[in-house]
Amino acid sequence: MIHSKLLNPQSIVVVGGSDDIQKPGGKVLKNLMDHGYKGQLYVVNPKLDTVQGVKSYHTVEELPEVDLAIMAIAAKYCPHAVDVLANQKNTRGFIIFSAGFHEESKEGALFEQQIVDTINSVGGSLIGPNCIGMMNTNFAGVFSTPIPTFNPQGIDFISGSGSTALFILDVGIPKGLTFNSVYSVGNSAQIGVEEVLEHMDETFDPATSPRIKLLYIESINKPQKLLKHASSLIRKGCRIAAIKAGSSSAGSRAASSHTGALASSDVAVNALFRKAGIVRCYGREELITVASVLMHPELKGKNIAVITHAGGPAVMLTDVLSDNGLEVPPISGPKADALLQKLFAGSSVANPIDFLATGTAEHLGHIIDACENDFDEIDAMVVIFGSPGLFPIFDVYDLLHEKMKQCRKPIYPILPSVIVVKDEVEQFIGKGRINFPEEVTFGRALAKVYHTPKPAPEQPTLPAIDTAAIRRIIDAAPNGYLQPQQVQQLLDAAGIARAGEAVAATRDEAVKAAEQLGFPVVMKVVGPVHKSDVGGVSLNVATPEAVAAEFDRMIKIKDTTAILLQPMLCGTELFIGAKREDKFGHMVLCGLGGIFIEVLKDVQAALAPISADEAAGLIQSLRGYGMIKGARGQEPVNEPLFAEMVSRVSALVQAAPEIFEMDLNPLLGSRSRVVAVDARIRIEK
Repeated sequence: MIHSKLLNPQSIVVVGGSDDIQKPGGKVLKNLMDHGYKGQLYVVNPKLDTVQGVKSYHTVEELPEVDLAIMAIAAKYCPHAVDVLANQKNTRGFIIFSAGFHEESKEGALFEQQIVDTINSVGGSLIGPNCIGMMNTNFAGVFSTPIPTFNPQGIDFISGSGSTALFILDVGIPKGLTFNSVYSVGNSAQIGVEEVLEHMDETFDPATSPRIKLLYIESINKPQKLLKHASSLIRKGCRIAAIKAGSSSAGSRAASSHTGALASSDVAVNALFRKAGIVRCYGREELITVASVLMHPELKGKNIAVITHAGGPAVMLTDVLSDNGLEVPPISGPKADALLQKLFAGSSVANPIDFLATGTAEHLGHIIDACENDFDEIDAMVVIFGSPGLFPIFDVYDLLHEKMKQCRKPIYPILPSVIVVKDEVEQFIGKGRINFPEEVTFGRALAKVYHTPKPAPEQPTLPAIDTAAIRRIIDAAPNGYLQPQQVQQLLDAAGIARAGEAVAATRDEAVKAAEQLGFPVVMKVVGPVHKSDVGGVSLNVATPEAVAAEFDRMIKIKDTTAILLQPMLCGTELFIGAKREDKFGHMVLCGLGGIFIEVLKDVQAALAPISADEAAGLIQSLRGYGMIKGARGQEPVNEPLFAEMVSRVSALVQAAPEIFEMDLNPLLGSRSRVVAVDARIRIEK
């Protein structure tokens, strides 16, 4: 829990305060005074008695008791100052701007740990070091600008990077976003993004707490904590959008399985965000546009009315909405005809609803009323209204503001003329509204928000498996890939349907096994990782003589130790894989299998455990989902069985966390069954 003296201090000391406002210790003092801090201010400066009109003490030892210390002194002086403040001055909140800690040297790391140990010993809270500070509705404890407008129902913003936080504020403030708090956690020596979210979750009050959270994350050190508290906040009615920087990775190049190659750390981040219900963004403009969408009422359906007096932006918006899974449905009928009679000749209500460049505020009011009350198929409205600058349009934006207060359906304003009607836009924003100046960026953000799933259940229902049998197999197995018989036993214990099979070490064993399984059969080498690449798979082997000949050929392939035989089955090739990712736990992936996994790389991933309902959502998110449904007369795959199989794999890796990588590729899916044909499981204890 973050200490109240950090969040709402009644007294603040700037250690290293300065008259020079181009230095951090000078600028933070100015920000505190300029932005309404109402408590007692102190300064520590060894050379001055007053700093910017504030009483200055020469040492921390001379200070009275103080709630929060903001430190702008060299790293080597911080441990002593923190010790005095924590143990003698009852200080419980600390913000350390200084760099030179663990990010710089071993000596700096020792300073940082000493500071954390001291603050922990008194139950205090630390932001930083190596940060720009934090600010909220109580105080502006940062040495930077811009300072946003603060609002108790504004956005909570947590950033791992101080400079990036400033650049994001630079994008958001002109659009009308207000903030409740901004945290720059720097080195996260004690408090990181996860701990701030944890505090927000544990102190959430449905009557007073802000609902929108923005995150900029450079490293996820505690993914399970992030998942727990982000999903909990979203279940309580909050909405969260985040950038996770550093998404590229070369670490998968040396992976020895399909799953290993596909399941990069960034896939794990996507899986975590999806499970939590976090909207993932990839840039500052996108994050701010998504945040602006989130500040409006939630979009409940996918049908959008595009209301415009300019054709081009409406066409571009319609394209991007349609391309991203939302609809701009045609509007017709008697009520549409009645609306058309209220507009200038030449207008169109077909959707986009174009009321021409000469359209008035009165016309806009008629259109919004019709979309709200008459057109039941419409779920939300986008209003595009700019100006060539011929006359003021305050009346249009005033009407838009009033309609946004009255309507149940969300209304999103796109006001593109930010220079020509600057005064009108500023007045609109001054009423607490937000502007989307660019329609395509808005359309993509709206679709991304709409398609982000709700958080997965905290305790998902999993299918029953034989955990005791799984543990016996795993406990007895060495590290490395399991033998085919062990794989079969694990699949059986997990309730994963598989094709009948046999492993043959001699030609005679192969022929006998084929006769027992029934012709035709599939023959595969045991040993090589990528069987197809080395000619290690033979399909539709239909006679004993062919089995014998194929055995003689395949047993000579490098690294082959035996030959696996299975009955020849048919169906759509599917894939399920699992991989243990450091700190995240197990990811489970699913998609189309066989060569499709290599060529298309069309997979979806989730963090275990995974319910059948969550698995169904993954399957339906695949680009190749049409093939699973049965495209162009092809037999469909039994989706509930496929989803159950994904859930069973997640239960298996929960019971056996020693499983490092696992491939079921392919599975064969038909209308009646989903059967694992080939499986590899690698253990790392």
